[in-house]
Amino acid sequence: MSNTLSQPNTRHKGFWIKWIASVLQIAGYAATGFDLHPLNIYCFLGGLLGWLAVGVLWNDRALILVHLVALAAMLVGMASS
Repeated sequence: MSNTLSQPNTRHKGFWIKWIASVLQIAGYAATGFDLHPLNIYCFLGGLLGWLAVGVLWNDRALILVHLVALAAMLVGMASS
């Protein structure tokens, strides 16, 4: 029992990061809806990087994979435009 109490809860580490990243992604959707370019890209990029950081903090491979693929897609899209 003392072993589990001595280990830090990694879910708390990303609490603020995940909420800020979520707000940024919602702002990205809103900026896309109102045709606010490149603000939408910056918001999406911030949210994406935030959730990637949460995935790393939580050691959650699914979050890491999804956001690495999304980051690659965004970078390729930005480079080609």
